Amino acid sequence: MADETTDSGTTNKLPTHAAAGVPSSPNSHISPSTTIAGRLANAVVGLTLWDGLIILSIIIALGAFLVEWQRGLVMEYFRQGRPFDRFAVVLIALVFLPQQFERIKLPGMLGLILGGVLLGPYGLALILKVGEVGQFFSELGRVFLMFVCGLEINLSDFRRYARPSTLFGIATFLGPMIGGFALGLTFGYGINASVLIGSLLASHTLLGFPIIDKLGLLRQPFALTTIGATIFTDIAALLVLAVCLSVHMSGVLDWGALFGLFGSLAVYSVFVMGAIPRIGNYYFRIHHADEIGQFQFILAVIVICAVGAKLIGLEDIVGAFLCGIAVNQVLHHGAAREKIEFLGKGLFIPAFLMAVGATLDLPAFFRTFSTGLSFVIGIIIVLCLGKFAAAYLTGWVYRYGRAERLSMWALSLPQLAATLAATVTAYNSINAAGERLIGEQVVNAVIVLMVLTATLGPVLTEWFGRQVPRDSVSDSSPSRT
Repeated sequence: MADETTDSGTTNKLPTHAAAGVPSSPNSHISPSTTIAGRLANAVVGLTLWDGLIILSIIIALGAFLVEWQRGLVMEYFRQGRPFDRFAVVLIALVFLPQQFERIKLPGMLGLILGGVLLGPYGLALILKVGEVGQFFSELGRVFLMFVCGLEINLSDFRRYARPSTLFGIATFLGPMIGGFALGLTFGYGINASVLIGSLLASHTLLGFPIIDKLGLLRQPFALTTIGATIFTDIAALLVLAVCLSVHMSGVLDWGALFGLFGSLAVYSVFVMGAIPRIGNYYFRIHHADEIGQFQFILAVIVICAVGAKLIGLEDIVGAFLCGIAVNQVLHHGAAREKIEFLGKGLFIPAFLMAVGATLDLPAFFRTFSTGLSFVIGIIIVLCLGKFAAAYLTGWVYRYGRAERLSMWALSLPQLAATLAATVTAYNSINAAGERLIGEQVVNAVIVLMVLTATLGPVLTEWFGRQVPRDSVSDSSPSRT
């Protein structure tokens, strides 16, 4: 090594090649252990005999799998095998697909629908038909989906901002409702089907709720107004669904039956919203330490409410939704609530979403873009304009700022849970003449709408939410409501 004397009189050692005027290699300072080859060598050296056996078994298993795959035996095994065997493939899709969709900022439920498509007759054809067990899980998932929607609604927020919530709820319901009705008539649908199409656009899913919470805007008046309006829009949309189904099955609009339906709904709603919280409070006081008993009680209440709604001529999802609102008054938090949500979100709801994908007619879905593209574009325009007009009107009346109005609009755009459940229910409704209430074109258009609004809604919510002044409070206060 050569010596170099610095200004301070100290001596630094220089590499020999530097002293000789030879330029040093840019990688000369890198230790062999930091290169890929070095790290690989270190990993191999550190392997135990057990680690080596594990790696060898994985290689052998993969090789055997590829050989069987090329011979077509793997797919044939699952197609001809037991439902339990196919359930293993369903679980693999359940674990991986939602995570991949969430990485690209899309809801995981869209990944589950895609998983159903991949496993269905137009994909790998592992599930040619959803059997009785699959139908049972799918129905439970549909009910649980609406129960969870109701569980997210807090009546205290609605009471606190009752007037702006009611105004926004009516406006954001009627705008898309009227526009969807006109659109349905324009494309040749009957009055009953057109009314239903309008109701499908009237509700919304608060997909941007976590974003508003993250931005610290959850207690802002515009956010509470939007959350409170969800109660009105969801209940009104489900009520319209019940009426349309009744007319479709009977073939006529019987005003006596209609008033009877409204009366039954009123009595049923009072019972569910009034009696269940009191019964629940009494039960949980007695069994406050029995988490399993609490879980079983909630599960029984959900199913009873769903079955009770069917008994009086309503849809089971109406009962499940009202049950969710009632249970939320009893269980704001707690282990029993977490368990019931875990069961629904982890098993039943994914089963419903994958069943939707498995029964989706893929060729008809793509034909929608060629033969029914104008209908899809019309639905998108009606939804966006209707929700925007409602947010602007409510913001103007209660003097919300521009960013707050646009945030309300973005929050009310996504069409997911309630819309999908109502669409599937209407599609599966077949009258005595063998006619469905709505056809595949509407179902496919709703799925396109779900993908678009589920992507656009959260992005716009965060964009406009960041423009809301944090240090200012809107002129609308609880005292005005």
